[in-house]
Amino acid sequence: MPKDARQRILDAASKLFYEEGIQNVGVDRIVKESSVAKMSLYKHFGSKDDLIVEFLRCSHDDWKNWFTEAVERHNQKLHDRILALFSALDEWVHLKGFRGCPFINSVVELANAGHPGASETYEHRTFIRSYLLEQAGIDGISLSPENVEQLLILMDGAIIGAMMGNMDAARQASKMASCLLHKGQVAGFGGVAT
Repeated sequence: MPKDARQRILDAASKLFYEEGIQNVGVDRIVKESSVAKMSLYKHFGSKDDLIVEFLRCSHDDWKNWFTEAVERHNQKLHDRILALFSALDEWVHLKGFRGCPFINSVVELANAGHPGASETYEHRTFIRSYLLEQAGIDGISLSPENVEQLLILMDGAIIGAMMGNMDAARQASKMASCLLHKGQVAGFGGVAT
């Protein structure tokens, strides 16, 4: 069954925004790639900003579904949910077409906290933070707010490191997370109860 115009626009925009960057892709290019009239884009989305917001919403939903399933798969082998997070990241950065995190990329590209897409990026971050706490809780690990932020920094670093060519960044971050949480070898992690 052929896709409707709205879905074709969203698919084309999502592909282009992720592969080439939000700022590098104009409405005319999206219209051309989706084989719709410009009026159709504005009918369905109102503006490029509205399309960016929908791209980020869909990216969040797709990534969240993929990531949570990947964490469960990796946890079956590792029996450690925090390390499973990093194993899932490692799997993700090795997928064909990986070009980083659309949310990290959009924060850099949009560079305006007032942009309509900014709230989507912060909601994604809230999900990651909550999911990290949930996974730690399942394993009986109590994380302080500082611990959570440090683990988020390791996750961000793994993604950015992979974008910059270090394809072992997630595995390296996993080792650091393990050291921090399970061995207590780094100052500042005294609040972790295992």
